[in-house]
Amino acid sequence: MMSTTPAAHRIMRILSAVILLATGGIHLFLVFDGVGGLLGVLFVLNAVAALVLAVAVLVLRGRLAQAATVLSLLFLIATLGALLLALTVGLFGITETWTFTLVPQTVIVEAIGIVVLAVTTALVLRAPAPARR
Repeated sequence: MMSTTPAAHRIMRILSAVILLATGGIHLFLVFDGVGGLLGVLFVLNAVAALVLAVAVLVLRGRLAQAATVLSLLFLIATLGALLLALTVGLFGITETWTFTLVPQTVIVEAIGIVVLAVTTALVLRAPAPARR
């Protein structure tokens, strides 16, 4: 079994936060670029959730850190899943095309983010519990 250092945990948490901020930033950019209506509202909520989760992944420790990383992983899976649904069969009456602004880049960032957050989640869940005082 491989042992990981606290530095590796810290690096993976920072990378996870950066990916979450990138995902939220993409959605916020799209709102400022003209996406409106229901989709615009959902994109703003996505950006806010990404910011909250990024801060949580960096700041929280113990069981709360475990919850934050699991929720962040599920968040990115849901975000990518929603985009893929919009690209294929449509979602909430919205259909998307590969040629729309930042769609290919978003798929790449979110797919990488899922891998990074999966590793981070595994590290955080496997970390020994801190000693009680």
